[in-house]
Amino acid sequence: MKRIAIDAGNTRIKWGVHDGAAWVASGALPTGDAARLREVAAGWPHEACVVACNVAGLAVESAIGSALEERFPAPLWLRSSAGVCGVRNAYEQPASLGADRWAALIGAQGLASADCLVVCAGTATTVDWLDAGGTFRGGLILPGIDLMRASLARDTAQLPLAEGHFSAAPRNTMDAIVSGCLHAQIGAIERMFAGLPPHPQAICLLTGGAAPRIAPHLLIPFKLTENLILDGLLRFAVAHPPC
Repeated sequence: MKRIAIDAGNTRIKWGVHDGAAWVASGALPTGDAARLREVAAGWPHEACVVACNVAGLAVESAIGSALEERFPAPLWLRSSAGVCGVRNAYEQPASLGADRWAALIGAQGLASADCLVVCAGTATTVDWLDAGGTFRGGLILPGIDLMRASLARDTAQLPLAEGHFSAAPRNTMDAIVSGCLHAQIGAIERMFAGLPPHPQAICLLTGGAAPRIAPHLLIPFKLTENLILDGLLRFAVAHPPC
């Protein structure tokens, strides 16, 4: 069965078309242009089921629904819960967990054989611990790389919006800012990984637009997973027929 997965994030709406065996198409557009999904969806298979998650607010969710209503049934929306697809949620208030984080954890459950970190590096960076039994134990939220850079440019008098390069020992302001922001991401990830129970198969699953910028600097086992959130949405859809 063909399925379309949509991840509505703070900055971008990502989508993928799955033909039952593999992702056969994917794309993204700015979240503010959610209404343009109507044009994009014209190229999607009409018989497909749509599954989605959203952290961008009710207006965006409504815009997505309106953009698709002429050609597709109402989307199946993933909401965070106490448990689904073999993943249990140990958050104090399970429903308050971001739906994109929940989708990524569901996707990770299909990949990991031991405790793992699930890192989504986008506008914000989230670092979540999924244990070997499928329980989400908790995690971190910190500003993403570009949000850190932007906050320094906005809230300090002398620092620019840096376009420098990573360096072990930066010797100019641009490199110092970029390297500092990257070290903050790397440090948070590696400190969380150090707290996982020792296991030869423990791994960090890394996804999101900023993931390729972080990955080269990690000193822990990791795997770049381009479609982890969409993979989680797909697993959720498979578990909820007729989607």
